[in-house]
Amino acid sequence: MGTGRVTTKDGKVSTKKNSQLVLRLDKDERDAFVELCRELDTSAAREIRRFIRGFMKEHAED
Repeated sequence: MGTGRVTTKDGKVSTKKNSQLVLRLDKDERDAFVELCRELDTSAAREIRRFIRGFMKEHAED
């Protein structure tokens, strides 16, 4: 599996996101989650990605 990292022309490394995951949840729950992320100075997307990576690591086969 690739790392998703791309080197730009100026030599900087950036992560290239090229896929989306769409999910449905209760509007109030979504709004509360987004607000909590904002209060914690993070983003909802960042926290969802962090959860997915942790979940995959926890359940990875060695």
